[in-house]
Amino acid sequence: MQLNTSTIIINVFALGCLVAALLKDRTKTKESLIISVKLFVRILPAIIAIVILIGLLLGFVSQSQISKIMGEHSRLGGILLAAIMGAILHIPAIISFPLAASFLKSGASVATVAAFITTLTMVGVVTLPLEMKDIRS
Repeated sequence: MQLNTSTIIINVFALGCLVAALLKDRTKTKESLIISVKLFVRILPAIIAIVILIGLLLGFVSQSQISKIMGEHSRLGGILLAAIMGAILHIPAIISFPLAASFLKSGASVATVAAFITTLTMVGVVTLPLEMKDIRS
């Protein structure tokens, strides 16, 4: 596994922040780490499920099909399809970025992936109650 410079810089920075927090207040830092581990364990099944789904998607749908459906030649149809997928799917945004990267590597256009990520984060089941509340007011 090869690490790039950005990865090394981000990890050194994070480690430095952790050391600084430990030096400032050990008890709060330990409490924060415990909370972080609990949150990570809680979202781990979703992360594993998404990784499996991405693997299945890329296993059953060839790169040429993804490129055909979501690539530069798909034009508005591909963008609309990606936008609809993003609006329907209930995936945490942080987990959807690897899926978007897989789409890009498989030949999807940047506009299509942008439509997918935008609708995924701005439209969906999570925000529906809030949007309905605004309509009723």
